[in-house]
Amino acid sequence: MPFNTAQVTDLGKAPTASDVILKFIRDSIADGSLDEGEPIRQDDVARLFNVSKIPVREALKRLEAEGLVEFHRNKGAIVTSVSEPEIAQIFEVRAILESNAIKLSVPHMTEETFEKALAYCDAFAKETDVARWSELNWRFHSCLYEDAQRPFLVNTIRSVNDRLERYLRVQLTLSQGQQTADREHRQILDACRDRDEEKAADLLYAHIMNACKSLLKHLPAKKVANR
Repeated sequence: MPFNTAQVTDLGKAPTASDVILKFIRDSIADGSLDEGEPIRQDDVARLFNVSKIPVREALKRLEAEGLVEFHRNKGAIVTSVSEPEIAQIFEVRAILESNAIKLSVPHMTEETFEKALAYCDAFAKETDVARWSELNWRFHSCLYEDAQRPFLVNTIRSVNDRLERYLRVQLTLSQGQQTADREHRQILDACRDRDEEKAADLLYAHIMNACKSLLKHLPAKKVANR
């Protein structure tokens, strides 16, 4: 009797224990459950997931590479604190990378790209869950870079966005940023449809830097550790 291969799960693509733990800790940092400077106790995490400390350590090392966690002598892993000047610099790097990515991508965009981006726009505008806002915001942005065929660039942009996600949630929540972001997203998409890569890049750069200004204006003082 032949197997029904449609029901077979590809275990080679299944997330590892380290992957699951990494996502859990990253999400906890993004939503503020783990605050800046807070220790992440490997024993507690291992106990929570009923695993050894090995996958926990692997996850924390990957989060260290992403800039979300740092290791201190005698303290272990703690959530990274970011000062206001550092936040501004990260936003600036993001604006430079993403405006370059969209400029490379626009000439190769297809109608499918535009439809997908519009669907993310519409979903973002209707969403009321702040956690979904940041996810849909990333999906919208990243789909505009895929046609550039620069996977390393897009992966780098993703890493930069991961460092800013906790702050983007603050900005979108406290500054009525959802409405502004939606309007600016649609302007960027219109420029892409017009095949005007320079305008799309300029709008995107301004969109990101305006979000930075809005964030720094509304950021609670306790969320930033100036060094």
